[in-house]
Amino acid sequence: GWRALLLPQLNRQSLYVYGSEVAVEQECVRQLESGVFVIHPFSPMSYYIMCMMAITFLNLIGIPMEIAFLDGSSGLVWESFNVFSDTLFLMDVVLNFRMGIITEDAEEAILDIKQIRVNYLRTWFIPDIIAAFPIGYIDLHYQNEDSPSKTNKMMRILMFVRILSLIRLARVSRLVRFFNEVEKVSNANLEVVRLFFRILSLFMMIFLLCHWNGCIQYFVPMLEEFPADCWVRKENLMNSTVIAKYSWGVFRALSQMIALSYGSMDAPTYVEMWIVMVSMVSGCMMYTVLVANATAMIANLDPAAKEYKSKMSRLEHYMTFMKLPPELQLRISNYYQARYGGKWFDEKDVMETVSSSLKEQILMVMCSRLLRKVPMFQNREENFINSMLLKLEYEVFQEGDVIVRQHVPGDRMFFIDHGQVLLETDSYERELCDGDYFGTCVLTKGKHLATVRALTDCQCFSLSWNNLQDVLGSFPEIRKD
Repeated sequence: GWRALLLPQLNRQSLYVYGSEVAVEQECVRQLESGVFVIHPFSPMSYYIMCMMAITFLNLIGIPMEIAFLDGSSGLVWESFNVFSDTLFLMDVVLNFRMGIITEDAEEAILDIKQIRVNYLRTWFIPDIIAAFPIGYIDLHYQNEDSPSKTNKMMRILMFVRILSLIRLARVSRLVRFFNEVEKVSNANLEVVRLFFRILSLFMMIFLLCHWNGCIQYFVPMLEEFPADCWVRKENLMNSTVIAKYSWGVFRALSQMIALSYGSMDAPTYVEMWIVMVSMVSGCMMYTVLVANATAMIANLDPAAKEYKSKMSRLEHYMTFMKLPPELQLRISNYYQARYGGKWFDEKDVMETVSSSLKEQILMVMCSRLLRKVPMFQNREENFINSMLLKLEYEVFQEGDVIVRQHVPGDRMFFIDHGQVLLETDSYERELCDGDYFGTCVLTKGKHLATVRALTDCQCFSLSWNNLQDVLGSFPEIRKD
C-alpha cells in the first residue's frame, strides 16, 4: 500500500550504498520494524524534492517579476500559484522532520526521529521556515478585502506586503540544498552526473543573479514613484509592456555587471548610483566564480592526462639535472609516450586492486592468443594457462632497442603483442612480428642464441624463469612433458 512509497527502492544509488539486493531488503525490514512514519532517502516519496526544485525555480523567477512589474495585478493564476507554493513549502518543512538522512560515512540511513529532528534544526530549518513564510495568504487576504475606497494606508500596506514577499527569495537556499543532496548521493561512480549538476547549478545561479538585477533596476525607480530624471522616463517606458520594461532592465543590469558602459551607466540619483556600483561588484564576482569553476572543471576533466604531464615535468627536471644528452632525453620521452599514451596509470596498482577473477579475464583478453601460439602451452588445461597469464609482465621497447643479446644467459622469454623485431645470429637474420615469441632458452636456462633488436615500437609480454618455475611447481605433470 502507501507504506511502499516510504521504503527504499532497488536502484543504482541504493545498490551502491548497500551493496546488494539482500541488503536493500534488510533495510526495508529495518524501517518497517521501527514502526514510525519516516521517509527513506531512497524511497519514491523522496522524489518530491524534484517537484520542490521546479516550484522553487519558478518562484525565484516569478516573485521578482511580480513585485517589480505587475503592480499588484498579477491575476488569479499567479495568486493561486503563490498560495500553492506557500502550502507546499510549509508541507516541506513538516516532511523534513520525517525525512531519513544518508551520510557519506554511514553504512545505513539514519531513520531515528530524534536524530533527524536535531540534525534538521541545526542545519536547514531556519532558512526553510523563513522561505515558507505564507506571504501568498496575506497578499490574498488584502487583495480580497472589499473596501469602498482604497485609501493611501491600504496601498501602503499592499506595498509593504509586496516588499515583504522578497523573503520568499530565501527559497534559493532550497535550490542550493537540492544540488548538495544530489551531489552527495550521486557519487555512485557517476562523475559525469556530478559534473552536469555542478555546471547546471552554476548557470542557474548566474541566470538568477542577472534576472534579479534586471528586476531591481525597475523596482527602485518604481519605489521612488518614477522621478523625472529616472531611466524609465528617459527611455519612454512608462506606458510600455512588461516585456519591454523587463528587457530594458536586464539590458541595463548586464551592461553594468560586465562593465561595458553601453550608454546605460548614467546614475542621476544616489540610489541609482548605488545600484550601478552593486551591479558592477556582483558582475565581477559572477565573472570570478564562472572562471574559477570553469578552470576547476577543465583541470579535473582528465586527471590521468594531468598526472601524466606532471610526471613528464618531473622527468624533464631529472634529465636536465643529470645532464643527459639530448638524444637520450628524446628517447626517454618517446618511451613514456609509447608506454602510457599521454595518460598516466599505475598498471601494478590496477592489477593488485582488482579481484583475481577479473585479473585473469583482463590478461586473457590481452594475451591469451599469444600463449596459444607457443607449442608448450597448446592443448593445456585452462588452470595452467590462467596461472601462466598471471605471471606475465607487460613491457615496451622502442625502435632500435636491443631486447636480448646473443650468448647472454636468458632469464626471460618474450611474446610480441604489437610490433616488429629483427632476430640476428651469426648465420642468418629473421623478422618476427605480432604473435611471435623468442627467448625460449629460458626453459633450460641456457644462453640466448641470437640478438633481438626492435625494428619498431614493440609492446611485449615477458615471462621470467622464476615465475615459470613457480607455475610448473604446481603442475608437475606438465614439467615432466
